[in-house]
Amino acid sequence: MALLEFLMHEAEGRMSVSYFVRYDVAVADLKDFLERYRKVHVPAVTSWPGLQRMVIHTPVDWKDPFPVNRGKAVLMAQLEFDSEEAMNRAFASPERAAAREDFKRFMTYEGTVTHQAMAQDEVFRAPWVGSNEEGA
Repeated sequence: MALLEFLMHEAEGRMSVSYFVRYDVAVADLKDFLERYRKVHVPAVTSWPGLQRMVIHTPVDWKDPFPVNRGKAVLMAQLEFDSEEAMNRAFASPERAAAREDFKRFMTYEGTVTHQAMAQDEVFRAPWVGSNEEGA
């Protein structure tokens, strides 16, 4: 059995692909940046054909007793698709082009915005948890 077939079987058809956009940026007014993102950019992105789900992640204060390399992202967007093909069709759409035009109108920032697509493979789910769509 091919690896992808095995993963599809193991996930009972719940295989998906997520596209992450990570904003490691500094802006003059983070509250305004996030508000504009939610009110303007999210509706532009959620119009993409084939998009199943969009999750916005923002930082929380946390403590780890072990030394770790803390990230500096102020925002991470997760866009979930059923397959690579669905994601690539969305990327080629006029709706994606419109979202990229909106990105050009973001307020000035310093830093890096990184894009990355990844396959999702749920490797653990607590028995008491129902549907955990984000995976492990």
